[in-house]
Amino acid sequence: MLPEAFCEKMEALLGDEYPAFLAALDRPRAVGLRLNPLKTKNPPPLPFGLVQVPWEPTGFCYDAETRPGLHPYHDAGLYYLQEPSAMAPAALLEPRPGERILDLCAAPGGKTTQIAGRMQNRGLLVCNEIHPKRAAVLSGNVERLGIANALVLNEHPARLAERFPAFFDRVLVDAPCSGEGMFRKHDAAWADWSPETVAMCARRQAEILDSAAAMLRPGGRLVYSTCTFSPEENEGTVSAFLRRHPDFSVAAADAPWFEPGRPDWVPDGQPELACTFRLWPHRLRGEGHFAAVLQRRGEAASADVGASSRPALRGAEKLPAEVRELLQQLDVCLPEGFPLLWGERVFWAPPELPDLRGLKALRPGLELAVLKKGRAEPAHALALFLRGAANVRDLTSEEADRYLRGETIPSPSGSGWTLLRLDGCSLGWAKAAGGVLKNHYPKGLRTVGQQK
Repeated sequence: MLPEAFCEKMEALLGDEYPAFLAALDRPRAVGLRLNPLKTKNPPPLPFGLVQVPWEPTGFCYDAETRPGLHPYHDAGLYYLQEPSAMAPAALLEPRPGERILDLCAAPGGKTTQIAGRMQNRGLLVCNEIHPKRAAVLSGNVERLGIANALVLNEHPARLAERFPAFFDRVLVDAPCSGEGMFRKHDAAWADWSPETVAMCARRQAEILDSAAAMLRPGGRLVYSTCTFSPEENEGTVSAFLRRHPDFSVAAADAPWFEPGRPDWVPDGQPELACTFRLWPHRLRGEGHFAAVLQRRGEAASADVGASSRPALRGAEKLPAEVRELLQQLDVCLPEGFPLLWGERVFWAPPELPDLRGLKALRPGLELAVLKKGRAEPAHALALFLRGAANVRDLTSEEADRYLRGETIPSPSGSGWTLLRLDGCSLGWAKAAGGVLKNHYPKGLRTVGQQK
């Protein structure tokens, strides 16, 4: 049962629309997925009853009974499961290849992976999550979707603001909120709701937005979003931000699928708040969301953070010899970047990776290999990044299921490290020897039957 105070509040706000809104919350929730453009330019036909999401070219609604999360394509990173409304903020951010972009509240990774798809592994994508367990989930999704240019951090936004002043071209703040837009998705969202929670969230959002503003360069774009209906957390938060930061304004964006924001729902609401966006579950196929596109005045100024502290040596020739030999055997072509040794793990860092000293970093780019007693084993992340290699084995659907369970696959010929694929999409590594492909799919990711 929805909280009575919430219902009274929404009825007062929506008036005649309230019955339609309430009826929408009783209907099954919208479910969607986004294709991953980093994986393949020509994805195989997907048996999920897909219907295009209007505001995201790679986004689709699917038939919930088809359960795409259980398909090997999901393990291959061919798509990311994400409800349609949640695809709007990253689309409004309009990320471009080669830019410096920050996703400040990034877990579990839906918007990060959407941004990465548009960046095409060019530029620097910093994705941050303050909670350690959620940061680990974020890092796993960055790996699964084959993202090479991401730095995954586990930091407080205020601390990042000290390290990255005016550094980023674009910043996304998908802020923690009271979660009213998720009421039909998660029972806990409405069970934990209260007016006090709304007020607490608004205070926290103000702090996060101030940190985000400090990290955006002049002329840059900041998108603020929530998954709640509360005016205090939406138009109210944006209105207060604009008063604190007169060098920002609401930017107009072409999004005819969404309803305009409501400046009349907050005290002293500036007229420009009508250029923000509300996504209502009774008006579109998706959950409740809010988004505002904010522009910082001025022209771009050069910014650098710790460049002098980066490794001076760059290029594949500076990799450990055993890693360099392994990549030559696999016929791997690396993007622009430089090697970074983390204990026994070897990463290929994006060119603009900043100084990491003092930062809690989980993933500084693309993991290439793990060093083990004078030899190198290719990392699972490398397999998911690649589309091909010197040795490739294309699996049947049955073989793919067996591989994901950790079983060996018969292989009458071949030897050495082999990239396994399903319909052209890489799944992971196996090592051919003695007539079989020995399974190197990470044990922590293996399935038991079809349970995930």
